[in-house]
Amino acid sequence: MKDRVSMIFVQYGQIDVLDGAFVVIDKTGVRTHIPVGSVACLMLEPGTRVSHAAVHLASTVGTLLVWVGESGVRLYASGQPGGARADRLLYQAKLALDDELRLKVVRKMYALRFQEEPPARRSVEQLRGIEGARVRETYKLLARQYGVSWRARDYDQQAWDAADIPNRCLSAATSCLYGITEAAVLAAGYAPAVGFIHTGKPLSFVYDVADLFKFDTVVPLAFKIAAQAPEFPERMVRLGCRDLFRSSKLLGKIIPTIEEVLAAGGVAPPEAPVESVPPAIPNPTGLGEAGHRVQG
Repeated sequence: MKDRVSMIFVQYGQIDVLDGAFVVIDKTGVRTHIPVGSVACLMLEPGTRVSHAAVHLASTVGTLLVWVGESGVRLYASGQPGGARADRLLYQAKLALDDELRLKVVRKMYALRFQEEPPARRSVEQLRGIEGARVRETYKLLARQYGVSWRARDYDQQAWDAADIPNRCLSAATSCLYGITEAAVLAAGYAPAVGFIHTGKPLSFVYDVADLFKFDTVVPLAFKIAAQAPEFPERMVRLGCRDLFRSSKLLGKIIPTIEEVLAAGGVAPPEAPVESVPPAIPNPTGLGEAGHRVQG
């Protein structure tokens, strides 16, 4: 995962597999080859069609397909290049379901995010409230630093163009970050929905992990671009995120950070029951990350 390109956006094209290669075919019939096995996720914008063969190849090589709105500012659906592995899922669920263990993980996330130990004797809900207040102040500080007029984090997905440029830039930037974070979570074999700070959403754990990097990466970038008042802010943000992810080697940091925060719970992953027997037909061993499927 750490050696892959972070993401590629595709718009107005037919994605297919021709002569064994993953290609995008435009309306004139011109083919553009995409080295799909070296990309963490493909963001599919409106006007994109995907063949069954292309989805199968992306799944085989462990590349996440994400169906997004124009400029990547809405998430409609996502594929699953690998998915939760049984031992990782049980480990993650054990930490999330035990209030004491969950608090340990949340405190570790807080410490990593703010570079200081969280206040003692605080519940998850109290830490979430403290975090929210600090996040709002961080937005204000960054807005002043880059000379951006800032009211609040506010946007309506049903009236996207009505949002101001800073909010549009922030939404586009966090969308990019969520895409590669989800790819990393799935590659590591964990479940995106089983979160610790965020709960009750299909991508709760993705939001938890992305928040650990958000204010060191995409949020300052979004304010920097918003200060320029570009004509096409979402496109500028996407290009900026692509370069930032590469220069910061972000994909190489996400999975080790996931392991670090979960280890704060202080429990080992569950072992197989004593009475369990090995499968009659062993699963093939793949070359990908822990969560990647392999062909039988």
